[in-house]
Amino acid sequence: MPITNSDTLQDLFELKTIAVVGCSATPGKAAHEIPAYMQRHGYRVIPVNPFHDEVLGEKAYDSLADVDEDIDLVNVFRPSSEAGEVVDAAIERAQTRDDVKAVWLQLGIRDNDAAARADAAGLDYVQNKCYKVEHARVVG
Repeated sequence: MPITNSDTLQDLFELKTIAVVGCSATPGKAAHEIPAYMQRHGYRVIPVNPFHDEVLGEKAYDSLADVDEDIDLVNVFRPSSEAGEVVDAAIERAQTRDDVKAVWLQLGIRDNDAAARADAAGLDYVQNKCYKVEHARVVG
């Protein structure tokens, strides 16, 4: 379901294993700095980037389907035009592996059709919000 209030965001921040689709190996990019922030705050970050073998000291995977450990939340750093296919992959994992509980599209990324599909699949869904900003605001 679409998440809009701080109490529900707090629940998402209790999900500790985060697959970051589009995680960057380039320091200074948001897709690198925000996952690094997640790591510093005790989250297990699983990079999903087909162009790297390792990001942030963690093995990088080509796709969500390739990740062999359980995922709690999928955080998306891809253009809005690609977000729907990532959301569909998250829904597929949730239905076949029963692991993904939520999808988070970073600031500037939105797909309302994908939001409706995620909601229908029972996944929590955030779009157009920065994980780091919201974490600092809600958790402190």
